[in-house]
Amino acid sequence: MKIIDFKLYQLPPRWLFLKIETDIGVCGWGEPVVEGRTHTVAACVTELMDYLIGKDPRHIEDHFQVLYRGGFYRGGPILMSAISGIEQALWDIKGKYYHMPVHEMLGGSVRDNIQVYSWIGGDRPSDVGAAAKEKAEAGFTAIKMNGTEEMNYIDSYTKVDAAVARVAGIREAVGQDFGIGIDFHGRVHKAMAKILVKELEQYRPMFIEEPVLTENAESFREIAQHTTTPIATGERNYTRWGFKQLLRDGVVDIIQPDLSHAGGILETKKIAAMAEAFDVAVAPHAPLGPINLAASLQVDACTPNCIIQEQSLGIHYNKGSDLLDYLVDPTVFEYENGSVKIPKGPGLGIDINEEKVKEMSEQAELWKNPIWRHADGTVAEW
Repeated sequence: MKIIDFKLYQLPPRWLFLKIETDIGVCGWGEPVVEGRTHTVAACVTELMDYLIGKDPRHIEDHFQVLYRGGFYRGGPILMSAISGIEQALWDIKGKYYHMPVHEMLGGSVRDNIQVYSWIGGDRPSDVGAAAKEKAEAGFTAIKMNGTEEMNYIDSYTKVDAAVARVAGIREAVGQDFGIGIDFHGRVHKAMAKILVKELEQYRPMFIEEPVLTENAESFREIAQHTTTPIATGERNYTRWGFKQLLRDGVVDIIQPDLSHAGGILETKKIAAMAEAFDVAVAPHAPLGPINLAASLQVDACTPNCIIQEQSLGIHYNKGSDLLDYLVDPTVFEYENGSVKIPKGPGLGIDINEEKVKEMSEQAELWKNPIWRHADGTVAEW
């Protein structure tokens, strides 16, 4: 079996799908994208695929090694997202060829389903109490929300009080047993993060995510001294080497590698194994499309320290298309009692509706990150 061709599809709302074709008719799908840098990643995929044309797609570890180590400069969001999408597609091909789901080739399942959380509140959170109650009534058992709007190095306690009031409203609306993930989104700097985590602790959050930017990870230890709430991070870390120091520092309770950014399926499985050795949980980051979620669920299926799965159904970014729109069978992601079942089909366990993909790719607009500014005009973290 040889790789003979590939196709890339830019799709709404902000996704990029990759299809890799073989000479025996078995095809695989991957999702290589950096949100807001679609064309850049597409160019990187195209460059990397030059090496793979004519190769046996089943030699996944060797292909990863060449694509990663074959260039003098390594890592980073663009290269690793390109490799991630390619790697997902190769696993999809291999699973279809051997008629088994990916997780069976990675040691077999340790679970039948995994808890999921649903997004509420948008980029500038509001009305989150009512939104959380709606999710609870729909059967979800956990949500995630952005904790605050933009926040300066030293900022107003009014913003702190507003963030606390929103979380208090959620807790009042859904009760004590409902999970609340609070994403600081890297918008908060160390001084304000220490205040926020302390004030929010009384509402027993499920976790605080990206309390500061991951490049300021040395601040995590100081922030952790102000709360017992679990600290999560990792969506902007890539490969085992990007997580090594984070785990050695011992101040993160949950890591959140993204299957479309961190290096793909096998690389995330290796990252999770490293985390297990440090008694750290894994909650894969997945606010993207159905291929990204399917790949994440394959890792969840065979990884004992995965605890909860992000998914993008109804997320505020999904305008014009949503998670299930490109699937032949949308019921493959079956949500029940706040969990999703692990897909059992071959490869990634999903079938992509290629006709729908082609149709929507003709009307896709390029999604860009918003640019935020503080009141004084300086650029703020989004």
